[in-house]
Amino acid sequence: MLAQPPAAAAAAPPPEPFTGLPGSVAVSHLSVYHWPAADGRRGGTPHMHLTCSEGYVVTAGRGSVQTLTASGYEETPLEAGTVAWFTPGTIHRLVEVDGLRIVVLMQNSGLPEAGDAVLTLPPEHLADPAAYAAATAIPEDAPRAEKARAARGRRDLAVEGYRRLRDARDPQALADFHAAAAELVRHRLGDWRERWERGAAAAAAATGDQLDRLAAGDVSHLADAAVRSRRPAEQGRFGMCGHLDVYRF
Repeated sequence: MLAQPPAAAAAAPPPEPFTGLPGSVAVSHLSVYHWPAADGRRGGTPHMHLTCSEGYVVTAGRGSVQTLTASGYEETPLEAGTVAWFTPGTIHRLVEVDGLRIVVLMQNSGLPEAGDAVLTLPPEHLADPAAYAAATAIPEDAPRAEKARAARGRRDLAVEGYRRLRDARDPQALADFHAAAAELVRHRLGDWRERWERGAAAAAAATGDQLDRLAAGDVSHLADAAVRSRRPAEQGRFGMCGHLDVYRF
């Protein structure tokens, strides 16, 4: 009896059309906090992203972004018309001088909202997930004044830890913060991967599929063209760096 030829593998289905913002980028409008910190500078909460690059398009005002990496400390001036961006692992603190307003672009839409940020709290808070959560929470159903107190309190605590890291000038102190941050978010990694697969990875796969179609003379995806728009889903939210107008996609 002749052996049957192996069944042909089923062709992989084409990626679903991607309907988010180009490249699965998240966008928000930011008005930087004007509260003065212990060092007299007004601005936001120092923090670091672990998997997302962040970009600023400055639309009004003046200020700066203070950054701390393994290469050292820098302060980059920001004014209307400036575009600045940085990669994961960059500790950053926005400083407001005169009405600083920014359009914030975040890589991997969905991941920042799912916790891809660790504030530079002092080490004793980073070592205890419960203490970290308590120190960084903004009560959702509280009056706005109470939310403001919570946002300012966590900002001040993060500035304290940030200044320790900046002033230590010790590579080990920064490495210890990186390790503590990674441990804090370890339980989120499965969720992040799923969000990335549905977002940025799906956007890249859709482009690959379109290139394959065009190479084969197939232009059918062009008939699926669509226009979409959004208004802010939430305005004046207490974010890490300031008041946010948030869009959801």
